[in-house]
Parts: sequence; structure tokens; C-alpha cells
Amino acid sequence: MKLLTKFNLILLVLFGIGGLIISQVTYRFLIDNARREVLREAELMMASAKAVRDYTSSDLAPLLEQNPQHKTKFLAETVPAFGAISTFNKLRQKYPDYTYREATINPTNPEHRAADWEADVIGFLRDHPEQKQVTGERETPIGPVMYLAMPIAADPPCLECHSRPAVAPPAMIASYGSNNGFGWKPGSIVAAQIVSVPMALPVQNAKQAFYVLLICLVITLIATIVVLDTAVYFIVIRPLKLVSDTADRVSKGEMSLPSVPVKGSDEIASVTASFNRMQLSLVKAFKMLG
Repeated sequence: MKLLTKFNLILLVLFGIGGLIISQVTYRFLIDNARREVLREAELMMASAKAVRDYTSSDLAPLLEQNPQHKTKFLAETVPAFGAISTFNKLRQKYPDYTYREATINPTNPEHRAADWEADVIGFLRDHPEQKQVTGERETPIGPVMYLAMPIAADPPCLECHSRPAVAPPAMIASYGSNNGFGWKPGSIVAAQIVSVPMALPVQNAKQAFYVLLICLVITLIATIVVLDTAVYFIVIRPLKLVSDTADRVSKGEMSLPSVPVKGSDEIASVTASFNRMQLSLVKAFKMLG
């Protein structure tokens, strides 16, 4: 096996191992970064929904409750969840794949009843009261989706409507009936704010960046091998081949050959100079014998 072939094999092994490690680390970093990007979006939307809830509860609801219609007609605008969901639905007109739910195990409005996976999330938050939020991923028809969920506890303002039908506002009973949305216990986790953000595009962008990186690594590998092969050929192999060819001709009796040119002061130049001295000594020895 020629020296250049051995050299290329060593390079391929080293670049292969290094490229494999770099690609794995980079792929994991890019995917994790995509997840962090999606999580930041979810946190921003959750903060926006919470701001709407707080505004409704502290500023809007007290004004609407002074409206005479509030005594005869249930005004959903007084409910913080209604404001947050309605605002988010406006946002979904432009971003239809984003969702916000206030999923409830026992809701007054059946539209807010928790789906099976949402009920599991609420159950987890109920069983782990120290958890202020929980995140996860799930597959949907539009691709992978990350969800961020925060618990909703039955605080005193909630119990004004959800403890017993007898103490609930008559207007609410007239709108939704007295069969659902009651029996909430003080402090218990009864629902969860859940924001769902699609992951397909960020993950796709991460994978595209990874493929571009792989292409760059392969191009770099090929360019490096070409440059190093060229350098090794002119710096090492060509001078050694010249010495080898000269030595072969001397061994066949050609004593009048010129000395091999010595270029530089590296190890190859040292070998060439040593060969020239040996050739000169050999010529002198043959002349003395002759």
C-alpha cells in the first residue's frame, strides 16, 4: 500500500470519527434549540392569556357586573376564561395551528370539557401540586406539537359560581343549567390553561441547518484531503521518490549521476543530504577499487 493511500485512510478514519461526533452533538443541539424556541413562544402566549384573564378579573368584570343586564342575562365577558379564549381565537385567525384551551374536568360550558390527554395533564397537576407548569409533546394531524400547561385552582372568586347551584348567579343557571360545573372544592385543581404550539417548522428548520452543516463538513473533508495530498506529494513523496530513483540507478552501476537537489532544512532535506554524501562516498570507493 502506497504512503499516500495510508495517509488518506488515516485521514478518513479521523474525519469519520470526528464528523460522527460533531454531527450527533450538532443535531441534538439544533433540535433542542428548536424546542427551546417553541417553548418560548408557548410561554409568551401563556403570559398573554394570563394578562387578559387578570385584566378581565380586575378591571372589566367589575364594570360589567354593574350593568343591569347582568342580573337577568349571564354576561360571559365577566369570566376571565372567556376573555382569554376570545382573544386567542382572534389570534388563531392568522395562526390557526396555535391553540389555547382552559380545559376543565367538570365545566359549566361543555365546550371547555377536557379531552382525554388534557384530563391526564390536569390529573398530573392535581397529583403534583408543587408543579407550577408542565410541558410535553404529542403527535397531531398537523405534526408534532408542544404544549405548556398551568394549573387552575378553585379560588374563592370561582366558588361564587361553581360551589353549589343554589348560590350560583341565576342568569348563569338560566344559560347553562344546574347539572354541570358545580361541586368544586376550595383550592383543588379543577382545570388547566393549555397552550399548544406546532413544532413542525422549527424542527424542519433545525434539520435543514443540520443537512447544510453535513454538506459543509463533507466539502471541508474533500478539500482538506486534496490540499494535504498535494502538500504530502510535493513535500514528502516527490523528494523521496527522486532519492529512491537515484538510489536504484546507482545500484545498477550509474556512478556519474548528479547529486539530488537539497531544498530546505527539514527531515526530508536531511535524508537527501545524507544520501548525497553516501553516493559521493560510494563513487570514491569505486574509484579507489578501480
